[in-house]
Amino acid sequence: MSVLMTLRVSADPKAIEETAPEVLQRVVDRAKEYGVISHHFYGTDKEVFVVDEWPDEASFQSFFESSPEVKEIMDRAGAGQPDITFWRHLDVDDDIG
Repeated sequence: MSVLMTLRVSADPKAIEETAPEVLQRVVDRAKEYGVISHHFYGTDKEVFVVDEWPDEASFQSFFESSPEVKEIMDRAGAGQPDITFWRHLDVDDDIG
């Protein structure tokens, strides 16, 4: 079963939005090679929150370790140490969507 990966970090969301499209596309293409199912960036005035779905934790870790652009993007945004958490779907009968 797939996992949800959340990454939360203090950073400038505007700097993320200003990342060159070709850099973001390289990262997206690599994520697809490693099996990403979905990916979304969210932000407040001073935080960035990433929500991804991956086949498993190892797929994300392999992608993350092979993607120096991610660190470069986060460094330009003044990011601190990210809080990365993996979530498993709970087997309950209340899903919507």
